[in-house]
Amino acid sequence: MTILFEPHRREAQQFALLLGNDVHVGVAPADLARLLAEYPGEQLVILGPGVELGDALAIAADYRLSRPALGVVLIRHRVDVGLLGEAIRAGVREVVPSNDPAALLAACARSLEVSRQMAPATGRRIGGAGIGGRDAKVITVFAAKGGCGKTTMATNIAAALAAGGARRVCLVDLDLAFGDVAIMLQLVPERSIADAVALGDQLEEVSLRALLTPHSPGLDTLLAPAGPAEAERITQGLVVEVIGLLRGMFDYLVIDTPPAFTDHVLAALDASHVHVLLTTPDMPALKNLRITLDTFDLLDLPKENRLVVLNRSDAKVGLSASDIERATRANVSAHVPSSRDVPVSINRGVPIMVDSPQHPVSKSIREFALGRLTNPNGPAEPTRSGGLRGLLGRGR
Repeated sequence: MTILFEPHRREAQQFALLLGNDVHVGVAPADLARLLAEYPGEQLVILGPGVELGDALAIAADYRLSRPALGVVLIRHRVDVGLLGEAIRAGVREVVPSNDPAALLAACARSLEVSRQMAPATGRRIGGAGIGGRDAKVITVFAAKGGCGKTTMATNIAAALAAGGARRVCLVDLDLAFGDVAIMLQLVPERSIADAVALGDQLEEVSLRALLTPHSPGLDTLLAPAGPAEAERITQGLVVEVIGLLRGMFDYLVIDTPPAFTDHVLAALDASHVHVLLTTPDMPALKNLRITLDTFDLLDLPKENRLVVLNRSDAKVGLSASDIERATRANVSAHVPSSRDVPVSINRGVPIMVDSPQHPVSKSIREFALGRLTNPNGPAEPTRSGGLRGLLGRGR
């Protein structure tokens, strides 16, 4: 059952019709209080656009403390970042526009899923199993040279791990200034990691979930900001906290990164169980991989956490696999062939793993993801490096 509170009867009827038969409608605050008292196990309240914003936020803040498993979804005629931040701070799980029925139904489904996960236990956890009882394996994809296909690799690894809903995976776009995950997956970046800044001390699993953009069964995304100006507001400490919270919500985190050792990238590397290091068979990329490996050694990042992937491995450029391993002094864990179908899939906004699962590129990435990244004998916990601990001491 769902409780809908909307003072205007006509709009209340329209939303009730959309939501189905199992809806109890209240048109006054007294109606809402009565319905919640009658149904103490109710997990979802929808506040219509006719509810004054101040009243809606007060309702959410009240039940956030007294009934944390009760999700509040807020409908507004206009949604902007300021409203979103204010609503989430008050305890609203989702804010949806009044003219988007599909978004409302999806928000209700996500809120109910959160409530079901919170049924056995509630509370905030950082860096371990959270309300869903999960403790994600963190996989950071990195290449010191642009153009190696890093974001393509990250999106396809995430799709392979999700396997159509078999696992819960979150793809995090940590290329904060110029992230491409949204455009590669044809997602509208209405919310991003930058919206977590306004939450301050109210950042927790429930509020962070509202910032995620779903892509497909089992696969959610935390997108990069719309531009560099927003990216500047995101601190290293916030990245650490976000990763810690997401670990309690998913089975796997796949983190896409910019081609640089920024503070945010260092935080991700330090929190990761696996470092997927991407390169291509050309001398500039191989030189940068060698420098990356040397930098990892200086930072005391463990060698056993590193997996080198050679993208476009079959390119006829006069370098053999043994030449590449000799030049980089590293074993290659996976060879991904080149194909014109990959840029076609990028332009379509569909990972080749989803668009053509039997394609040679898809097969090689899936074998790598399921054979190496899900390996239960791999590192059970990220090894915190002495070289990074001082960097991670900065506040949010």
